[in-house]
Amino acid sequence: MEYRIDSLDRDLLTALREDSRRPYLEIARELGVSGGTIHQRMAKLKEAGIVTGSRLIIDYGRLGYDVTALVGIRLRRAGHSAAVRARLLEIPEITEMSYTTGTYSLLAKVVARNMRDLYELLSGRLQSFPEIQSTETFVILDTAVRRDPPLVAVGDGPRGG
Repeated sequence: MEYRIDSLDRDLLTALREDSRRPYLEIARELGVSGGTIHQRMAKLKEAGIVTGSRLIIDYGRLGYDVTALVGIRLRRAGHSAAVRARLLEIPEITEMSYTTGTYSLLAKVVARNMRDLYELLSGRLQSFPEIQSTETFVILDTAVRRDPPLVAVGDGPRGG
């Protein structure tokens, strides 16, 4: 069942999305409610599975990972998904992986220190999987947009409008 947030939940999530380290008391003052209210709301949002944690956003380029790419992976058979997924999870350069519809069975986001390392990852590791029919790599030159979708509260009007 879909959990419907109200305007206080929306404003709380917006504040924490901007800075997840902000003290609840500071947010409570800004939103005109008590600190206890914020704690209770966060507990409900966690219990509902809406808030699943908080994390750091790391600029991997500053750590020497100069190449980011998306790799479309075609499997020989759909039945190979679980085995391939388990093996792909062992490759630490894969930072994200999704099952997809269309041309590819899987889409993996990978980071590499340079083009040579990317080549070795692709040719030496990924393409050695017998279950993989083929791969297609898209090197990311620049990320034009990275954002979360808008938060819609009960009473905000129709969605998608």
